[in-house]
Amino acid sequence: MQHLIKIICAFIISTSFAMAQEATGNDVTVTVSDLESNDGKVYISLYNTKDSFLGRGFKSTFSTIENNSCEVVFKNIPNGTYAVSLYHDENDNNKMDTGMFGIPKEDYGCSNNAKGFMGPPKWEDAKFTINSESVTQHIKL
Repeated sequence: MQHLIKIICAFIISTSFAMAQEATGNDVTVTVSDLESNDGKVYISLYNTKDSFLGRGFKSTFSTIENNSCEVVFKNIPNGTYAVSLYHDENDNNKMDTGMFGIPKEDYGCSNNAKGFMGPPKWEDAKFTINSESVTQHIKL
């Protein structure tokens, strides 16, 4: 019986220790440079699946712009595969303005500086992996 109690206690302690480590997670820092102006905001989304990419982000935020650049940090991100997309809402109307055929009028970018050809960037080009370390993505517009 004592042996069983020791095993249960060890399991509970190891499980709670693992959960405490997961809660701290990793940071994903996104730095954006070469924005055309300091006007408006930059909306940034972090995606954790291919299916959600360029749709609803796993985490999203916005940043003000100083010296034609900005930086945001997504905290407590678990290990996995992710991608980032962003757009510069220069006229501050809370949406990405598009022209004919849905072509964006405002600057946009993705992690790994992925560019689309005749369409949006692909998940495969923008994805990156977090494996027990924080990551910085430098995106140049």
